[in-house]
Amino acid sequence: MSPRYRILFLSWRDFAHPEAGGAEKYLTEVAEGLVARGHQVTIRTASYPGAIPDEVIRGVAYTRRGGRFGVFPRAQLSRLTGRLRADVVVDVQNGVPFLSPLAGRARVINLVHHVHKEQWPVVVGERAAGIGWFLESKVAPRIYRRSDYVAVSESTRSELGGLGVDVARTRVIYNGTDVVADLDVVRSPTPLITVLGRLVPHKQVGIAIDAVAALVPEFPDLHLKVVGSGYWGPTLQEYAHERGVADRVTFTGHVSEAEKHRILAESWVLAFPSLKEGWGLVVVEAGVHGTPSVAFRNAGGLRESIQDGETGLLAEDGVEPFTEALRTVLGDDALRARMALAAQEWVTRFRWSQTVDAWEDLLVGPAAEPPGE
Repeated sequence: MSPRYRILFLSWRDFAHPEAGGAEKYLTEVAEGLVARGHQVTIRTASYPGAIPDEVIRGVAYTRRGGRFGVFPRAQLSRLTGRLRADVVVDVQNGVPFLSPLAGRARVINLVHHVHKEQWPVVVGERAAGIGWFLESKVAPRIYRRSDYVAVSESTRSELGGLGVDVARTRVIYNGTDVVADLDVVRSPTPLITVLGRLVPHKQVGIAIDAVAALVPEFPDLHLKVVGSGYWGPTLQEYAHERGVADRVTFTGHVSEAEKHRILAESWVLAFPSLKEGWGLVVVEAGVHGTPSVAFRNAGGLRESIQDGETGLLAEDGVEPFTEALRTVLGDDALRARMALAAQEWVTRFRWSQTVDAWEDLLVGPAAEPPGE
């Protein structure tokens, strides 16, 4: 029988957090998958208004302490004082590292979705960006130099190598999906673009609004659905008014999983103008429904989750190239049909069970260290 491990994930958010996204979905799927295979899993994460400090969900123990920034020192203190013990600690490094190698002898794995170089100025401003980038690019590679890394795409693995991380110790473990296409959902009879994700500046949803403003003369029935929530939502709604397309844009807010997939299945194309992504889980989810995606070529792992010219299009930087890519997909029925079939075939390669298989192999495979802190 495979050895059973106590696994501690340190993450600044969990999937119940109001700002949760694809990274937190990945965390949940891996954690629950490992529990189902007999491992003991705890997720230490930040608190938020209305959060339950300690609870167990589908076998995973959640402990929420500290806020957006306080979660990091509080997790470290709990490790140093022995209140959080584990055989393996997985640091989910969303820009800011937890620095777990400094707190105990447990094996540490650093999970990185993407490198945040381009995002720091957008998220925290130019002044604070230097501090964040220093922690991510200089401090973390040194502290984790003896740790294994997991990246969610070859793009992230390569970028980590550029920071001095040993790529030989970096394993790529992709996102998955368990979604199946709902054959009862009918594609919208009129052009429908969907943007799906957190409404924050670095997702660059304004570019999709700009594109709609430019494309309406050619596609008079064009509509954009913006699915998701976030503090940038009111700013985007005002921007749609400024661009004169408020009647063409629907902000749905947060929706259920079922509603999300219904919208993806109805859409003609998924617009993903994000500045940077580690992989882009929603691209795979859209592909299940035969919906192609448009994103930026230089946006990290999106150039892997989207097969350019086959399952979607990758645009060069800027509003005009992104708009042109959307124009191409919307205006060519035959192209969309080909991409729909290719996308559905492509996404069959990514399943959460395979993601969990890879994690368990990393944890308990022949090269893994025996449990025991």
